[in-house]
Amino acid sequence: MAWETRFSLAGKTALVTGASSGIGTAIAEVFADAGADIAGHGRDAARLVALGETVRRAGRRFAAITGDLADVAETAAVVEQALAAFGQIDILVNSAGIALTGPVVDYDILDWQRTMAVNLTAPFVLSKALLPAMMARRAGKIINISSQTGVIAMKDHAAYATSKGGLNALTKSLMTEAAPHNVQVNAICPTVVLTEMGKALWSAPEQRDPMIAKTPLGRFGTPVEIADMALYLASPASDLVNGAVMMIEGGYSSI
Repeated sequence: MAWETRFSLAGKTALVTGASSGIGTAIAEVFADAGADIAGHGRDAARLVALGETVRRAGRRFAAITGDLADVAETAAVVEQALAAFGQIDILVNSAGIALTGPVVDYDILDWQRTMAVNLTAPFVLSKALLPAMMARRAGKIINISSQTGVIAMKDHAAYATSKGGLNALTKSLMTEAAPHNVQVNAICPTVVLTEMGKALWSAPEQRDPMIAKTPLGRFGTPVEIADMALYLASPASDLVNGAVMMIEGGYSSI
């Protein structure tokens, strides 16, 4: 099998949450380039329209999906919309996430609950809904966009880190049920990625510089670098990779 075939998503359909911005947009674009049809979920309708135009220029089909992932019923409806559009979802990418940071002593419990709902409960609900059909077909990929803060400690990130650590644990638990049915479940743990959200949270030198100083590569990531790793995990090239929590953070956690 040629390398182009091993990394191809031709004939596949992917549901990408958080596709209207940042990492999610990059993943949807890269997947479309690799041959996948895209069900793109997001909160920004105008950006979803623009993403749809990009996907169609690549020769692929696109469906715009809406729904508040903090609400379990709306999250379940995301799957219904995607299946109504394409009939089958081969790849689920849980990319949507929020980062409501701050010290624990001042942290609002509502922010905690929303963080867990979007970053952890929604991936559980979406995976639960799509796994049975994937396992029945003996083919499917679930990719969770986690964070290095799910593995290492970071000041003022207690809620975010807890949600991502939980997502890493969910990844491994799902793997134990999915792997016997030839379904792969993996997580990607990026460093700070220079999306709009990343730039907003990390633009101040006093915030950015100490983090860069601890990163051997000496820089943050870009959305397409995360999307390229997601492409590997979505493609046949990664069929032996299961339950992995893959660090992509310039060596930060290795020292």
